[in-house]
Amino acid sequence: MSVMPATEPGSPPSERTALRRRFLMCRPEHFDVAYAINPWMDPEQGADAGRAVRQWESLRDAYLSLGHEVHLIDPVEGLPDMVFAANGALVVGGRAYGARFAHEERRAEAPAYAAWLKDHGFEVLEPLYTNEGEGDFLVLDDMILAGTGFRTEIAAHQEAQEFLGRPVVTLRLVDPRFYHLDTALFPLGGDNVAYYPGAFSPGSRAVLERLFPDAVVAGEEDAAVLGLNSVCDGRNVVVNEEATGLIATLRDRGFTPVPVDLSELRKAGGGPKCCTLELRA
Repeated sequence: MSVMPATEPGSPPSERTALRRRFLMCRPEHFDVAYAINPWMDPEQGADAGRAVRQWESLRDAYLSLGHEVHLIDPVEGLPDMVFAANGALVVGGRAYGARFAHEERRAEAPAYAAWLKDHGFEVLEPLYTNEGEGDFLVLDDMILAGTGFRTEIAAHQEAQEFLGRPVVTLRLVDPRFYHLDTALFPLGGDNVAYYPGAFSPGSRAVLERLFPDAVVAGEEDAAVLGLNSVCDGRNVVVNEEATGLIATLRDRGFTPVPVDLSELRKAGGGPKCCTLELRA
């Protein structure tokens, strides 16, 4: 796949380039809110698996309509959160840094994703340290941003850097609603980001301001509907439809928002990015 030069953050849509991506997704056939491992989850409320499937299919169809390639991993009964494929690994340059989940309820997902990646030609490292894949690792052109504070150990950041040969920048999360980095930040192309400052420690906010002085800064209202759990291909941004302020800002900045409804999956703390693991060859 050829990579086009990144455009200036204020460029109009006609100057932005959408790059074709390869994604791995998992159909939420067994989705449920059967336990609580983050503030979004309420087992008494439960979930409608049929509605979750329909919303997930709309997300997959959005990717296909944008020209992206979608691969599927078989869901496993008894793993209701396996739909959140982003947590299954970090894939860069044909190599996959595997997951090691913080909570017992999700630990069986890691070998399932590792097996799929091995079967499809990726070199997989089984990690020594707790990490939840692209939930806490987000890839830009020149660095990987890595979250810690709730799920992923800082030692995993170092382990990923050694395996992948990419600089890893640590960011500390402090608000339990934003328990993964991908709930509070997403890359806009390869050289810029959108993020919610309130999710980060003061030092990490200072790092983000220094690295990304022209970032899209989201407010709490949009962050609270997981508007930052979005996927950008360089031009198009697949985003939760309730994040109306963020959608307007993205449009003003030259991006094309693609709103989707994942409200059922949000009952478990998930959005578009949570459902999407990028397969970087």
